[in-house]
Amino acid sequence: MIALTLAEVAAAVGGTLHHADPATRVTGPVEHDSRKVAAGGLYVAIVGERVDGHDFAGQALAAGAVAVLATRQLDGPTVLVDDVQQALGRLAAAVVRRADADVVALTGSAGKTSTKDLIAQLLSRRGETVFPPGSMNNEIGHPMTALRVEPTTKHLVMEMGARHKGDIAYLTTITPPTVGLVLNIGTAHVGEFGSKAAIAEAKGELVEALTSDGIAILNADDPLVKAMASRTKARVLYFGESPNADVRATGVRLDDAGRPQFTLTTPAGSAPVRLRLYGEHHVSNALAAAAVAVALGMSVDDTAAALGEAEALSRWRMEVVERADGVTVVNDAYNANPESMRAALRALVSMGGRGPERRRTFAVLGEMRELGEDSLTEHDAIGRLAVRLDVTRLVAVGGRDAACMELGARNEGSWGEESVLVSDADAAIELLRGQLRPGDVVLVKASRSVGLERVAEALLADGAAK
Repeated sequence: MIALTLAEVAAAVGGTLHHADPATRVTGPVEHDSRKVAAGGLYVAIVGERVDGHDFAGQALAAGAVAVLATRQLDGPTVLVDDVQQALGRLAAAVVRRADADVVALTGSAGKTSTKDLIAQLLSRRGETVFPPGSMNNEIGHPMTALRVEPTTKHLVMEMGARHKGDIAYLTTITPPTVGLVLNIGTAHVGEFGSKAAIAEAKGELVEALTSDGIAILNADDPLVKAMASRTKARVLYFGESPNADVRATGVRLDDAGRPQFTLTTPAGSAPVRLRLYGEHHVSNALAAAAVAVALGMSVDDTAAALGEAEALSRWRMEVVERADGVTVVNDAYNANPESMRAALRALVSMGGRGPERRRTFAVLGEMRELGEDSLTEHDAIGRLAVRLDVTRLVAVGGRDAACMELGARNEGSWGEESVLVSDADAAIELLRGQLRPGDVVLVKASRSVGLERVAEALLADGAAK
């Protein structure tokens, strides 16, 4: 973090000091986990559903924290505030204002974390880049990431999630964006918002936060995103496979392992790209990242080269591991919605190949959450798609929604044991152990709360034991 005195911290958060020297400087990281506190840091006493951070303030001070951000007086140095979470956001905003960094913010219904990781890897070639690990995109993770900026930071890449109208608008007050990227509008969280139009309204808060000096990067292939151009004062740059996109892909194809290749075309020229990531859906993610890089001054050749070297950084997102016996496990179990389910199924089929040498493909799919009244229809559609794509076997895991997925497969033309419903992860593991053979490809995907990553972990452990 950019060093601040406790007096400056108190002023930034609208708090008062208790048993604290105003001249003491915060030189270490800001942490809300007392076990991670380092010398010179600031401990944030967040009250969670199960744990009250104030109970661990003593441990944090003993570990070297110079003060605690808290809502009640403590025995040690304290910055007293009415609301710790709000104060955390104000502190992050104050630190970001002191940084000389471009702020890249992105949102969308699918692909946020993978695209964020791509952008960070591209921009890291131009200078020190701070970005969140995984999906730290909420009211706590967002400011905690922003507080990692230093005087030497050149880029801050922020992923913004939303469950309610106003969430993104609030996050943009913490990290006012220089570049605002909207990836897509899908059905993720439609149960919360009620419709895709309402989701678009919420996601568009990002481009509304841009000033006239900013850059809005919008998906030309998504009508709801493209329409956001009317909601921003910023210059607009479009990405996509549309011939009208400023940054676009032509000649898209997949290699034998399911990794995309294409020609990247920008206003400054073109260059070939060969991604290390799996699945055609990463073409759109790569184009979005390329648009950000080009907008911030990277050449098309450097951008294409960086895309070709970029790797998956976040866990359980199309992690591809081949076991010693030749079984390939694709762990995409971090989260799921209808759009990402379809993309993952197509990637699975690509990895299986075609013709007489085609490998058997297993889709182990759990339930998709927060789809509201569309849930049964969407699960039915995924089951039908698995059959149309000729997935060798669909293993649907869970209750009512999973049963609807498996029924959709049977209604589409699945026969015999091409599709099966099992109750939980343990049942799926037992079934797969009895059926997998060398050369098979297994996709594991579900909404995060389902916990289906245990299936992938068990299969990988089995492979290591052989």
